[in-house]
Amino acid sequence: MAPASSLLGDTSYSHWFDGMAIMNSFAIKDGEVTHRSRFLRGDTYKANMDANRIVVSEMGTMAYPDPSKNFIFKAITFLNHTVPDFTDNGASNFIKYGNDFYATSETNYIRKIDPVTLETLDKVDYLKYLPVNMVSSHPHYDKEGNAYNMGTSIAEKGKTKYTLFKVPAVTEKDKNSSEKWAPALKSSEVVCTVPCHSLLTPSYYHSFGMTDNYFIFIEQPFKLDILKMATAYMRGVNWASCLKFCPDESTLIHLIDRKTCKVLQTKYYTRAMVVYHHVNAFEDDGHVILDVIAYSDTSLYDMFYLSKLKEGLQDESYSKPSYKRFVLPILSDKDVTVGEDLVKLKYTTASAVKEKEGKLMCQAEVFCKGFELPRINYDFNGKKHRFVYGNCVEESALAKEIAKFDTETKERIFWSEENCLPSEPVFIPRPNTESEDDGVVLVSVINSNPGQLCFILFLDGKTFKEIARAYVDAKLTMDVHGFFIPQGN
Repeated sequence: MAPASSLLGDTSYSHWFDGMAIMNSFAIKDGEVTHRSRFLRGDTYKANMDANRIVVSEMGTMAYPDPSKNFIFKAITFLNHTVPDFTDNGASNFIKYGNDFYATSETNYIRKIDPVTLETLDKVDYLKYLPVNMVSSHPHYDKEGNAYNMGTSIAEKGKTKYTLFKVPAVTEKDKNSSEKWAPALKSSEVVCTVPCHSLLTPSYYHSFGMTDNYFIFIEQPFKLDILKMATAYMRGVNWASCLKFCPDESTLIHLIDRKTCKVLQTKYYTRAMVVYHHVNAFEDDGHVILDVIAYSDTSLYDMFYLSKLKEGLQDESYSKPSYKRFVLPILSDKDVTVGEDLVKLKYTTASAVKEKEGKLMCQAEVFCKGFELPRINYDFNGKKHRFVYGNCVEESALAKEIAKFDTETKERIFWSEENCLPSEPVFIPRPNTESEDDGVVLVSVINSNPGQLCFILFLDGKTFKEIARAYVDAKLTMDVHGFFIPQGN
């Protein structure tokens, strides 16, 4: 999934994330690869195409009416932006609810798609089933096929809160039902809510963590100012400008017990940081271990404004991310003295020091820097993992190589090729294997070498050596996230 077209008539998007969503699929069967590519033809796409200009606003690009339109049209456009109806341009990721696949961004709208033909199907509004105005692009799935996700409920019944919800797996009864199709969200249920510290400035988040017994939610000082969003159009600024980072505030990590569906009373704090992607989380001897990719500021988003991209993403203000490991002790701290470190694991330098009863200040172990878009063997999600695959972004946010990282030895193995831009690597485990890195890594690659085609690359999960590649007689675009669907699923 990727944003693509940035030009529409005499208008253009300001930010790369805002472009019209384009879907690419690589169907692999009997030694052959079939490539398909289609735009996500939702309401946003149709409205923009019909007008031959950008008429639906995105996070980094505010759409203004055609100057030739009359006052009434402009007034209606203003009112629509005061209480905005968000875009259905799901350019961030693919998610699965029940037996259905959806294109998603982070608004209340998702679009059902056919994963084989890439046809755009039904538009689904979360708000019809759950009180959530914005939803994470990275749900989690358990072994039974249940999906879990988080959304933000803004000023719902006078309160703003973070809502963790479950979308149950499809039962055999549902599969054999002759009833008219309905989204799996109709059976969704709220697992837990976490109060927001401020009614009109909820934290922004892109993902969260899950172990066998806990959910992990990071409430970071990267906030969305709702009042500023309501007046953004009138002030001539985009919605992204309404996000604010508060570097002097702490980050609060919430642990939610999956059995009781309640937030643990212990409060885990750490320094201000910005996290988009969780790597994994697992439990070990009374601790929850949380791996994340963390930034010290919000410069990453600014790097993807098209004006920056044209400069080649070389910017001194770029803050490269750190792969951090936090350790959260879940044992009581009642008999622990203030200033004592509660982390008892020998294999990490991370600490969690008691500041007062029920409050721990956590210091992470930094594994490496310049590593993003992390993917693991998802069979190890919520369990202790060793290997992580990702993009190398040490010099800029635009990756020119990918790597396999070993969390035990702290070593990395790299793949790169001259004038090639690799996408996020997706690990596919070998069926019925017990070895964590026994499988294949799939990577779509933009090839800018003269006269050469773009390709999908197959790497050995253990050695990170090339197994094969399939050239594509089409132009590939820089993508965001990929989703592997086994044959017959």
